[in-house]
Amino acid sequence: MKFKLALGLSLIGLGYSCAVQATWDEKFWNPKPLADDVILPMPCDGAMAFRKVAIPQNKPLEDYNIVLGQEGDEWGFVEQSRQEHIAGSFPDPKNKGRYYLIAKYELSDLQFRALSGECPKADIKGRLPKVNIGWMDAMAFANQYNLWLRKEKLASLPKDDGQPGFLRLPTETEWEFAARGGLAVSPSEFRDQYFPMPEGLNDYVWFAGAQSANGKLQLTGLLKPNPLGLHDILGNVAEMMFEPFRLNKLDRLHGKAGGYVVRGGSYVTTQGDIRSALRGEEPYYTDSGENVSKTTGVRLVMVSTTLTSRDRVKEIEKEWQALGSGPKTAAQGKAPDSLQNLNAISAKVQDDGLKKELDKLRGELRANSQLRDEQRDQAIRTSLQLGAFLCTKMKDDGEFLERLNQLYSKTCAADSQLDANCARRQEQLGQHQKALDFISSYYADTLVDMGSTYNKPLIDPQIAVVQQQMAARGKTNLNGYLDTYWNNLQGYWKDGKVARDAWLMACKKNN
Repeated sequence: MKFKLALGLSLIGLGYSCAVQATWDEKFWNPKPLADDVILPMPCDGAMAFRKVAIPQNKPLEDYNIVLGQEGDEWGFVEQSRQEHIAGSFPDPKNKGRYYLIAKYELSDLQFRALSGECPKADIKGRLPKVNIGWMDAMAFANQYNLWLRKEKLASLPKDDGQPGFLRLPTETEWEFAARGGLAVSPSEFRDQYFPMPEGLNDYVWFAGAQSANGKLQLTGLLKPNPLGLHDILGNVAEMMFEPFRLNKLDRLHGKAGGYVVRGGSYVTTQGDIRSALRGEEPYYTDSGENVSKTTGVRLVMVSTTLTSRDRVKEIEKEWQALGSGPKTAAQGKAPDSLQNLNAISAKVQDDGLKKELDKLRGELRANSQLRDEQRDQAIRTSLQLGAFLCTKMKDDGEFLERLNQLYSKTCAADSQLDANCARRQEQLGQHQKALDFISSYYADTLVDMGSTYNKPLIDPQIAVVQQQMAARGKTNLNGYLDTYWNNLQGYWKDGKVARDAWLMACKKNN
């Protein structure tokens, strides 16, 4: 019986009056628990585990630039790399960013049946992903789960601007950003074929072949997770996306929308085809009815609406008006503002046709300015991370040189004459000193170049973004070096002195 029909027959006002109440053991819905899992309740005393996907932006119109897909001609018409943007749904005051939630595991058969109105007995087979489900049924499941949560467990839902979130299928951008590891991986790792797998593909992915899935659907959560804690995000079952499928036209998606998108591959996908960029199309219907597949399943996301209140709309409008007219770089100084000039000209024009052309030009200028600002902000974040890293390098190299100096001065001082060993040691000290001088000069060049190109109003907002990026990758130890770099930069603005020795000493003070 179809899921929607079963729901219609079995649900009694969403009260879920079940003849049998069966409390699920955690092993049936979260076999690999983590301390920061987000748990949402389900009927039948069940639950579903989610993971936070952090985004290092917090204003309504701010979003994070990413590159999805992959380079290459073989599947370029489906997967060619392209620029996309992503934003979080819920505020994260601790990290000064935002996040959305994505299910830790693929929707299981047990979880699916819990919404049918009859409480199933929890058993190990219930951990198999739910397959043979159509896209419409997947949406119906999400809808019924949303309604139940609002009726029975509203307080469990995260909120944005006082409005509770809701569950749906993920967008391709939400899914691929999470599948690649989000902020928990480095930029280069994010662009790899798939997320880092130190123990090898077999420990993370169920794919075709006797050495892996061997043609069989596997229980959720048996293998290791990706860096965000997501299990089976690649392999086992392909996962439905919210959007319809579109071809890739080099740097953008094609205009025609077809069937629905499935991502990640399944237990019948060959090892060589497993990749984060893997996209496929499934029709919504076959000749005989709704399309279902034994290799396709579901993974839900929890997100929020956008226009949550009048105050939020006003905030967005104000932010939108400011797009493309952000603060100038230090290099731009007090250069004339093209947009302001164009606005002044437009205000004096009486011809309606010319006014429309000027308005169109103004929109294009704002869009180009916004793109420039986003690229500038990315460059600032890259420079800040480089400065923090060079600071750690100066500290390590400086302390190592001091230890060598102390060691060699003791051993060579006892000799009446500088023997061959001491001469060799002095040569080594000279080489290490040159290496430290090079790093110190590189640090100074980076700092001076940044201080000459950008100003405090531009750099200051990006400090928090870089801190979030470092925290997501477990690099919070670099925050002290980032603070030192920022303090040194502000000192340079104040007195204009290239203080290499003082900057080196400041970096060495970090613990």
